[in-house]
Amino acid sequence: METAEKISWRETLLIYTQPRVIAMAFLGFSGGLPFLLVFSTLTAWLTEGNVSRSTIGFFAWVGITYSIKVLWAPVVDSLKLPILTALLGQRRSWILLAQSGIAAGLCLMAFTGPAQLLALSLAALLVAFSSATQDVAIDAYRIEAAVPAHQGAMSASYVFGYRVALLAAGAGALYLAEFLSWRLSYLFMASLVLVGVVTILLVEEPVRDRVSREITLTGAGLAAWFADAVTGPFREFFVRQGRLALVILVFIAVFRLSDIAMGIMANPFYLDMGYSKTDIANVAKLFGFFMSIAGSFICGALVVKWGIMRPLLVGAVAVASTNLLFAGLSLLQPEISYLVIVISADNISGGFAATAFIAYLSSLTNRAYTATQYALFSSLMTLPGKFVSGFSGIVVENFGYFEFFIVAALLGLPAILLVRWLGRQTTPASPSV
Repeated sequence: METAEKISWRETLLIYTQPRVIAMAFLGFSGGLPFLLVFSTLTAWLTEGNVSRSTIGFFAWVGITYSIKVLWAPVVDSLKLPILTALLGQRRSWILLAQSGIAAGLCLMAFTGPAQLLALSLAALLVAFSSATQDVAIDAYRIEAAVPAHQGAMSASYVFGYRVALLAAGAGALYLAEFLSWRLSYLFMASLVLVGVVTILLVEEPVRDRVSREITLTGAGLAAWFADAVTGPFREFFVRQGRLALVILVFIAVFRLSDIAMGIMANPFYLDMGYSKTDIANVAKLFGFFMSIAGSFICGALVVKWGIMRPLLVGAVAVASTNLLFAGLSLLQPEISYLVIVISADNISGGFAATAFIAYLSSLTNRAYTATQYALFSSLMTLPGKFVSGFSGIVVENFGYFEFFIVAALLGLPAILLVRWLGRQTTPASPSV
């Protein structure tokens, strides 16, 4: 069984004062900003644009880009960008390139909108692809920039920044859309990409444990690169984890199935229930932000004291259970007090579970293959949920919100059972560094 190092609360809190830990909050903002803009905030725009619920549900498949980023992670790990890599280094150069794609895609979304669904979907795809690429490079930076003992703090700081970005892209975008327009809202969101750009220009490139083999355009060169950058990370993981490898991968795939499956229908649900965009911004986004941060910091402290597996179990149970509260909310009249209770539970559990899961995935990663292995884990984390969520609109239209949230809760059971089983096994092998 795992054991956690015994350190004082003062030592735990001082970790958050380290410059690289602070920088991770800003990089977390950069990572989180695009997500809602191609997900739930976009669904609110589509709902007001009189797009059918079934079509809105299929827009969730734009997010599958996040779930297949492992396919190009070896390129991000190995390919040196002209000029940029020489100036900034491998990680920072790819982050900056991805940020440029995000800004361009958001501007294109602003000038298309629901009236041009095909153009809007292609612009959203550019944002999602660039965002997923940024995630690959930021995750690698986060793991390589700090010693393993500080990964919990790096994760918590990243989650904090990510949640601030969700607040901006959620409540902020809705406020701007309510009082100005959706176009101006998305243009302002594009300008916030500068937060990440400035951060990546100021931080230092981390020292890598392994020098990537460069891609050479010859048969032997490509084969050597493929063996080192593509198959090497997967082979190392399966050899190290042995009989637990496949179970771990299945667990990663189902852990977020419950909350991702319901997430695409959250804003349409609030609007259909009779809540205004301002209500959603005030409660689901603004108030929910503070509840998410509370859950994240509670989990961060408990990971230090308990290790990873117990907080992971608590998070799995909490995330699945909150779907039952949404099912109950669907049967009630639109009262703000009811929404506050459900949002409190949902966001505390979401922040708690996300922090535990990021720490768990980081513990599985070999720092010699950071980008590719973590991309594998994070891709598996979202792919099943993104696929299932594509059918969420069909479930809502044919059965209703109550039945939809009950199904979403049941989707959390496999994660609960698997984390209990993994917690009873010998601690998975730690990567050599």
